Amino acid sequence: MRKMMIPVIVLAVVIFLMSIFVVSEGERSIVIRFGRVLKADNEIAKIYQPGLHFKLPLFDRVNTLDARIQTMDDRADRFVTAEKKDVIIDSYLKWRIKDFGQYYLATGGGNKITAESLLQRRISDGLRAEIGNKTIKEIVSEKRDQVMEGVLERAAGEGIRDLGIELIDLRIKRINLPSEISESIYARMRAEREAVARRHRAQGREQAEIIRAQAELEVATILSKAERQARITRGEADAEVAQLFARAFKKEPEFYSFVRSLQAYRESFDSKSDMLIVDPKSDFFKYMKQPDVIDQ
Repeated sequence: MRKMMIPVIVLAVVIFLMSIFVVSEGERSIVIRFGRVLKADNEIAKIYQPGLHFKLPLFDRVNTLDARIQTMDDRADRFVTAEKKDVIIDSYLKWRIKDFGQYYLATGGGNKITAESLLQRRISDGLRAEIGNKTIKEIVSEKRDQVMEGVLERAAGEGIRDLGIELIDLRIKRINLPSEISESIYARMRAEREAVARRHRAQGREQAEIIRAQAELEVATILSKAERQARITRGEADAEVAQLFARAFKKEPEFYSFVRSLQAYRESFDSKSDMLIVDPKSDFFKYMKQPDVIDQ
């Protein structure tokens, strides 16, 4: 009797083990019964939360879905800007399942590859529409975040409702330009920089001319003031000398006449090449002929 009970107990244990399933944290499960999704009230599918659950053995099949945030590293694709120029953009997307029942049906049984393929197509369409309204400068600089926000809003509003997916974030990793466009942009940037350099050089030359003119004006002003002051000083000195001679003439007229004669002799006989014809009896030689006058 005991030997007959052992198979029954083993079978009961096996059936019990086949009747339970465990949903791990970060996962959700859907039960497929006779090839159809097991539904709940007013729901597309009954979603099993993390924990221990029961099913019908042999008839039910459990399909587990990942409830964590997923990262889709999109491949680089070519887009056309508002300037009708091509750019190559490499982006990535963060997403997770929001409606597990809808996701299961839309992706053919919760196939992640199918879900990302649909997402990639719709995100690419959104990027194409947003980038088509922006210039290269706007995409690279200040309006880059607006592009990503616009794609997320467009996709969340109309693009992925039927997929049961929630978009978390979209980021552009890299923006490349085709070689022919890169060369034209670099040439334009080089021309712009050269124009700025020429403008700075012209402004520098203009400032140099202004500074040079101001310096020359200042030098001329200083020299003019110095010449004026020198003439004033020279005039005052000549006046003082004249006064001294006048006082000396009044006090000693004969001595003044003698000094003036000596100055005339020095200036007359200064050059050996000059020839002077003067009457020896003239007053010019008075002090040479009468040395006694000096003694007086």
